[in-house]
Amino acid sequence: MTNYRNIAREGLWTNNPGLVQLLGLCPLLAVTGTAINGLGLGLATLFVLLGSNLAVSAIRHAVHPEIRIPVFVMIIAALVTAVELAMNAFFHDLYQVLGIFIPLIVTNCTIIGRAEAFASRNPVPRAAADGLAMGLGFAAVLIVLGGFRELLGQGTLFSGAEMMFGSAMDITLRPIPAYDGFLLAVLPPGAFIGLGLLVALKNWLDARASAATVKAGAIRRVST
Repeated sequence: MTNYRNIAREGLWTNNPGLVQLLGLCPLLAVTGTAINGLGLGLATLFVLLGSNLAVSAIRHAVHPEIRIPVFVMIIAALVTAVELAMNAFFHDLYQVLGIFIPLIVTNCTIIGRAEAFASRNPVPRAAADGLAMGLGFAAVLIVLGGFRELLGQGTLFSGAEMMFGSAMDITLRPIPAYDGFLLAVLPPGAFIGLGLLVALKNWLDARASAATVKAGAIRRVST
């Protein structure tokens, strides 16, 4: 159980693909104009990451090391094609918004990296846990960054939710009435600034937690 807890902590926080590894930045910066866009691409990436980790782990003893990378890429490409076709069929409006960044999931370094560094060396349950944790961590960054840019840039939250949940689910929020928006937030420079702020916030929280741990250890040593 401890191992699975460590895997979850690594994917969601300690070694988060978006905030620490800084992988897959192209779609992360390009599609996070709104929270719903981030949610759509985050779920697509999560499915591919989980599926590729499961498949790679299941066949790891049957694939020669010399050809493992081409095999991994074929598995990832097949999963991305399935996701692309499914989104085109069931979420066509969102599919059109995300555009080229759905097939570009094939080139996401996070996915091939986890397949090579973890799934090919671990049994199926651990590989699945790693894919799920890393996928959720990446999706969380997409949603938070998308929500931050949407709120600052347009003054709304969850606009376009009907693209995923149907026309009856228009849940657009306007937390700041009569706010006209800040154009820079929805432009590419706003994406870089927003991601930089998130990385800085995570580093500040980690430094604060580390300092509190050191202080608590020093107090225990003095008291004993």
